[in-house]
Amino acid sequence: MDNIRPIKTEADYDWAIAEVTRYFDKEPVPGTPDADRFDVLAELIEAYEAKHYPIAETDPVDAITAHMEMANLSRRALVKLLGSASRASEILARKRALTMDMAFKLNREWHIPAEVLLVPYHLADQGNKKDKEAAARA
Repeated sequence: MDNIRPIKTEADYDWAIAEVTRYFDKEPVPGTPDADRFDVLAELIEAYEAKHYPIAETDPVDAITAHMEMANLSRRALVKLLGSASRASEILARKRALTMDMAFKLNREWHIPAEVLLVPYHLADQGNKKDKEAAARA
């Protein structure tokens, strides 16, 4: 594994990308030194990207909205899936949290990954609710 080094700078990152790209045209045979080199470079690149270019988690409402746009689904389709126009509207407006049953239906019917639907997220009125509770105590 000649010439492998840590990725500490953007120049190191560019070098590693160029090195690993060479393997895309001719994939290395598993178990060979080239395959090992490819794996090490890929791991180094992945670690550098995770540290310097983190991808924010998608919250459930954003995932539902994105799925509806990509699949060209209307709000009516969400109403049909969830069983109520007010419930669908409250979910999209972040006034109501998804229940496990809703998440299950969205996963089963629309194939939105469960791990995306089960991420905690803030509701639109959570801040107002806390303010009201604090004012009531005062």
